[in-house]
Amino acid sequence: MAEIKEELSEAKKDLERWEKETLEPVLERHPERKESFEGISLEPVERLYTQADVDDIIADHGSDLPGEYPYKRGIHPTGYRGKLWTMRQFAGFSSPEKTNARFKYLMGQGQTGLSVAYDLPALMGLDADSPLSEGEVGKCGVAVSSLADFEALFDGISLEDVTVSQTINAPAWIFLAFYIVVAEKQGADFRKISGTLQNDILKEYIAQKEWVYPIRPAMKLVIDTFEYCSEHLPRYNPISVSGYHIREAGATALQELAFTLRDGVEYVEYGVDRGMDVDSFVPRISFFFNAHNDFFEEIAKYRAARIVWAETMRKRFGAKNPRTLKMRFHTQTAGVSLTVQQPLNNIARVAIQALAGVLGGTQSLHTDSYDEALALPTDKAALIALRTQQIIAEETGVANTVDPLGGSYFVESLTQKMVDGCYDYFDKIDGFGGMVEAVEAGFPQREIQESAYQYQRAVERNEQTIVGVNKYSMDEKIHKVDILQIDEKVRDHQLERLEQTKTKRDSGAVETALEKLKKASVANENLMPATIEAVRQYATVEEICTALRDVYGVYEEPAF
Repeated sequence: MAEIKEELSEAKKDLERWEKETLEPVLERHPERKESFEGISLEPVERLYTQADVDDIIADHGSDLPGEYPYKRGIHPTGYRGKLWTMRQFAGFSSPEKTNARFKYLMGQGQTGLSVAYDLPALMGLDADSPLSEGEVGKCGVAVSSLADFEALFDGISLEDVTVSQTINAPAWIFLAFYIVVAEKQGADFRKISGTLQNDILKEYIAQKEWVYPIRPAMKLVIDTFEYCSEHLPRYNPISVSGYHIREAGATALQELAFTLRDGVEYVEYGVDRGMDVDSFVPRISFFFNAHNDFFEEIAKYRAARIVWAETMRKRFGAKNPRTLKMRFHTQTAGVSLTVQQPLNNIARVAIQALAGVLGGTQSLHTDSYDEALALPTDKAALIALRTQQIIAEETGVANTVDPLGGSYFVESLTQKMVDGCYDYFDKIDGFGGMVEAVEAGFPQREIQESAYQYQRAVERNEQTIVGVNKYSMDEKIHKVDILQIDEKVRDHQLERLEQTKTKRDSGAVETALEKLKKASVANENLMPATIEAVRQYATVEEICTALRDVYGVYEEPAF
């Protein structure tokens, strides 16, 4: 007993020391952050919610009906009764051939949309033969260096008949060009081509840290894709503004909501500055949110997101097209919440998170596989993740009515608090001059760093429970699972195809195309046409990126 008392005394001293040395100085500099240190949620949760908690909620947002402004209860009047969400499992590993086989396997099991994960070299604008790519080719996604790889990736898959989401950002405009040229070779009708390019470069500087160029030229490339798609691919979404990676970096639900929507506002402002009509290009902007562990907080986040986006588009930009006001979003369950310890527990986590996405009204959903804290998913794990969505859709009855939690005192109260907190963050970011300026000043980065630190401290102090990690832990051998092994020969395979591609192509035509691309960048032209021509000539990802590095330079993150 004496030993326990001594340990408790020491623990209390450690906490007091941390509060004095770390917390108090932060709060002195930023008193507005006091609430964020009082708990992980938006605000402490009350024991009971009643009508009194929703009486003060502003009633003049608009209609309380789904399908009507400001769409708190959903963008479609019939919810999922008219059409279920798209079941879009993330896939991409090893070679394009192996990923192509995984695509076909998942589609054969009832998946309704494809989602491509690319490897780290591709994300950084590098080819498989770059010295910097060694050890990473095909590891965290599929390896793609040229059009030849892209052709293999979608061999036997009609791009006119399936929607494809591409998780690529810094070199996103090149991968859009790949997609266009492959569709062109298939003879597809560009008016029917649909899919989504992630293309969210702001969240790279904020959270994921995979970039090539400085922020402003990178933003120019994003708007080039907006402009091109608006003219040539009317059903294609040129951007998926992503809060997912912001949340995975340690942001709270409120920070994910606010930073993601404000990133979206920044892209709209840049598009308008380019001379584009807000009601013509904004309807093709989509969003990508995380589904984390706090079930009701996540549902409130999605409902608040629709309100804030609709109100901001109408009041800030004067949008009149209802499609401009309707925020469409994809949801993925929280990878960061998955544990190496007792990995089968992750099946339950994913099911609950996915249910939150559905009850929040998502348009498409990806469910993580239970083994993703260990490696890329096996076929078996990916199938269970897909079946999880199908069980929610077919067995639970949650799709039978629109916004079934609407009117809940708790959910309505949380939703309004999310709306208010989001606008507070908007005001702070506008104070910097915009999101680009706020990122350059390191504001969202610092906010996320502090939130991540506080969460980890809460876990270490056992104030935040993670089942199987800091509570109910067991012998890890009991929960051992098979994991996917990436054959190291994949790099040799990719190098061989890359060498063959470079041997067969017309080198002179490649050089001419790259020179035209460089000249177009100097002249500040839209770079999509020149990039498409370079891709047609089988110029590689790294060759195209290098051509523009000479003009734009490279980004180096400052110390904040």
